Amino acid sequence: MSKANAINGITVAHFFETYGAKLKMELVTGKTGLQRVIREGSINRPSLALTGFFKYFANKRIQVLGAAEITFLKTLPSERQVEIFRGMIERQIPCIVFTRSFHPTPELLAVASECGLPLFRTPSITMKFINQATHFIDNEFHTPITEHATTVDIRGIGVMIRGGSGVGKSECALALIERGHSLVSDDYTVLRLLDERELTASSRELNFGYLECRGIGIINIVEMFGVRAVRPEKRIDLVVSMYEWTPDAVEERTGLANNYYEILNQKIPHITLYVRPGRDMARLIEVAALTQALKRVGIHSAEEFNNRLVAHMDDPRKKLDSPFQIKVRPPDPSDLPSSINTER
Repeated sequence: MSKANAINGITVAHFFETYGAKLKMELVTGKTGLQRVIREGSINRPSLALTGFFKYFANKRIQVLGAAEITFLKTLPSERQVEIFRGMIERQIPCIVFTRSFHPTPELLAVASECGLPLFRTPSITMKFINQATHFIDNEFHTPITEHATTVDIRGIGVMIRGGSGVGKSECALALIERGHSLVSDDYTVLRLLDERELTASSRELNFGYLECRGIGIINIVEMFGVRAVRPEKRIDLVVSMYEWTPDAVEERTGLANNYYEILNQKIPHITLYVRPGRDMARLIEVAALTQALKRVGIHSAEEFNNRLVAHMDDPRKKLDSPFQIKVRPPDPSDLPSSINTER
């Protein structure tokens, strides 16, 4: 079945056919209403709507009813349930999903069958279903863009390597894979923005797991290095731009400057490396990724050295602290991937 443009919405049928098996969804009733349109890329628990308050009702989203909602509904008389359900359906909700394998109440089942409203069941607990469904629907509503770049995972740091054709992006990726790191995509990287804050990279389905090496041809990374050498998706933490070196090239010497590369309105830390004979570009990119990892836990080598230098200039006789005293700050919750959530 063809997919509607995610800018205007996607049909319930498309969502069910694409993600129903992964979400363990079962259609209870409302097959005639599967062409209803989901117009917002999020999930809603209609707690206030079940009391009859519709002023801020998110009617364009998939509606999810869990244990709390079902328990409340059972306290309402049948007439009130019918009144509330009709009010929700009149506002053009796309569908309702019951979690924990709950059955719809007889009143909702009757109204849904009459109005052609799709009702689904899933054995998943409510928060798990919402987290998974939100991730899937994000992929539909956030139109991906492509970047002419190669992306690798270096010890948990997603690095997107940019540069002109023939500058050595794939060769760097190959050297990094040989050192135990993982390939996400080669040549073309598909970028998506999740939760309006996390930029993720993936490969096109056609060339996932393959890498083009000039002079050799297409390489099957999984066959050559094993399944651990590839990753289907990775958050972008660092962008590296590679350029051919020229005599007038200005290279960073201290690391104090904070440069960023903007993608989908997200500013990603960015460094520029110049390619010239004798430079181990893969090693430099590996060190850049590890430096970025240290910055995320509060260790900034350039700033630390600058502070030591300033302190020494102020009082040359003062004994400096040992540079091996590592101070690590607790990770900020915003550093964690959005897929890590605490379930109830």
